[in-house]
Amino acid sequence: MTTNRSLAALGLDDVPAKQPLTYPGRPTPGPSLLTGDELLELDVQPLRLGEWFVEEQQEQQRLDEVLAELGQAATGRRHPVISVGSNASPGQVAHKLTRLGIPAAVPMVPVRVRGIGVGCSGHISPAGYVAGTPYVDRDAETTLIVTWLDSTQLKAVDDTEFPDYRRAILPGADFAMTMPSGERLRAAYIYFSAHGVLADPATGLPRPGGGDQSTLLAALLADSARLRDLLGSDPVSWVRAAGADRALRERGTLIFGEEGWVLPQTDFLPYVDDAADLRLYDDLPPLDGSLT
Repeated sequence: MTTNRSLAALGLDDVPAKQPLTYPGRPTPGPSLLTGDELLELDVQPLRLGEWFVEEQQEQQRLDEVLAELGQAATGRRHPVISVGSNASPGQVAHKLTRLGIPAAVPMVPVRVRGIGVGCSGHISPAGYVAGTPYVDRDAETTLIVTWLDSTQLKAVDDTEFPDYRRAILPGADFAMTMPSGERLRAAYIYFSAHGVLADPATGLPRPGGGDQSTLLAALLADSARLRDLLGSDPVSWVRAAGADRALRERGTLIFGEEGWVLPQTDFLPYVDDAADLRLYDDLPPLDGSLT
């Protein structure tokens, strides 16, 4: 009996870009291969990612074999990208790629990452929500989804992130990244906000990200009369107004700073990938999942 692995059947078809209050969307629940509107489970092996088995196949096949049959790049020719926010959501990733006619064939794997916290960006996104951003916290250990993107997919995702986010290369020597197989990644890309990180007014520390968007927007509105005057009294009003008007988004972003909530992001700067900023994609070697 074939299991229905469609995103809709799995409850993973939310697209925060179209439904802002669902941000960050539901992350992939385990090691998986996204193929269009389906999410196939991966059977973790004590081997490199491309050697893991893909479930729901008529006969047992390894991930790289399945990618080859789909006409897609093998895992060793892909770029691991740590996803903070909606890029961990299969529905959002599929939307970003398929709307451009790019095949949404993407391995997605939960990876234990040392030294990264998840906060909220100091800006209002084009869809109207307040997106997540990583920040450096040397004491943190967090499970984050890593997507393996080919060069075309990487450029497409870059175009959805710039100029609000920059891309950095995190070396495994500084940020330990451990796969479910026990493999340690040499390096991985990560996007971080160019607008800084929102602070909790009560503590001055980064406001935790990754939670319910309605709860976050309600808290921000409660803390600022100017935001209520600009964007309304509730999260629904906020995303409706901000998503429709760039000037409102820009003014709301300025209010974040004027309220004294924004902490600058400088810890990632030594790791910034200048080639990504210059869009030199043909010259970018893939960061495969080699052991450290």
